[in-house]
Amino acid sequence: MTHPNGRIRTDLSTIVGMRGFLASSIGVTCAAALALPLTLPTTSHAAPTPAQESLPGSTQSLPLTPAPASRAVGTPQEQGLQRRDVRPFSLVGVVWDDPDDVLHGHVQVRTRTTGTATWSAWQDVETHNDDAPDPDTPERTSGHVRGSTAPLWVGDSDGVEVRVKADAPAATRAADRTGALPKGLRLELVDPGDEPPPQGAPADGPRATGLSAETAASSAVNAELAPLGALAVPALTKEATEDEVIEARGGEPDATKARPYVGARPRIITRKGWGADEKLRERDFAYTKTVKAAFVHHSASGNNYRCSQAPSVIRSIYRYHVKSSGWRDIGYNFLVDKCGNIYEGRAGGIAKPVMGAHTLGFNTNSMGVAVLGSFGGANPPAAAVNAIAKLTAWKLGLYGANPRGTTYLKSGGGNLYRKGKNVRLHVISGHRDGFATECPGRRLYNKLGKARSSSAHLQGR
Repeated sequence: MTHPNGRIRTDLSTIVGMRGFLASSIGVTCAAALALPLTLPTTSHAAPTPAQESLPGSTQSLPLTPAPASRAVGTPQEQGLQRRDVRPFSLVGVVWDDPDDVLHGHVQVRTRTTGTATWSAWQDVETHNDDAPDPDTPERTSGHVRGSTAPLWVGDSDGVEVRVKADAPAATRAADRTGALPKGLRLELVDPGDEPPPQGAPADGPRATGLSAETAASSAVNAELAPLGALAVPALTKEATEDEVIEARGGEPDATKARPYVGARPRIITRKGWGADEKLRERDFAYTKTVKAAFVHHSASGNNYRCSQAPSVIRSIYRYHVKSSGWRDIGYNFLVDKCGNIYEGRAGGIAKPVMGAHTLGFNTNSMGVAVLGSFGGANPPAAAVNAIAKLTAWKLGLYGANPRGTTYLKSGGGNLYRKGKNVRLHVISGHRDGFATECPGRRLYNKLGKARSSSAHLQGR
């Protein structure tokens, strides 16, 4: 039975029994046919309640209150939270009720390092978080999506203070001259939980691995790339990757014939590898038809992390996207840390056209790659730019896309392009190319030309 939104319900028996078909590493030219005919009725869009969570990690959600001056004039132009002790957390953000409201103002936080009396200086939180599900999609219209700032990684902390101040009315949009802040402002404090214990990669079978049904399902869609429960999908040589593409297209590898333009598959740390709690996300997977473009982002979560902490940062962003922002899963398809490690993002299969929530209006037929960090004033590490090139050379190559080229995507609606407009974009674009935003930061955006050239070279073009 075909379902109009192209989803596959992830019953474990179905996935494990069909994984040789569903998890084909590069059966991507017919991805829509792969996803749609097998679609079953989808599960509820409701986010799990805290009582259903079983793995480490937690979210504290604290309502903000008007500052005394705002109370005096009766207009909520400034809200906040005075210094207070809280349970340990490592990432902060602010959310509000209506996802269509825009926070025209400034958000600042300061935190206290766990177990000390040391408070940080005030830190800015990026207020315009334009990584989001497309308008009119089931994810966007689920009734659970909220407005949100970008998340900010602050490290192990047990004290917090926050202030949110609206811009002066003259600086707000024409339709809103009040300078009022969005309704229902809450401070979200995310604890990613401890690192999961290291485990091997058992050969097969959910019982043999001790995996939960949800974890086995998210792993099974990559089963022909790595064993069930693997912590990473291993790298392949360019020749081996080309052979896989040729075989997936029904041919026989032959070095004397034209080879496909595809980069060597890089090593990719799986969701199991970074410790995703698969019970947080929605059970089913969502797919689009193809991958015509890659949008590059920065997470805007700050650069104050070690590469060994990257899994914790990703678990925090995942929890913030699902529990705080109300999305069905983490928004990005892939994430890259400052050391160049590549991580699987939204569940559904790293070689498949998984529908993400990364570029409002352009999530269809694209993928989103987020570099952990903030790159408006800081240069992105060369290792991260190289990782973008390697990842896009492989993934775009599976779909026949030229990283140096341009393509057309139809806008789902946003602040740059009206809904339904066909927009010409670079095959490797920055977030700001599809939406009026600072993302991926000026310094990273300026490196995209290099990433395009390197990616095309890796494909053999």
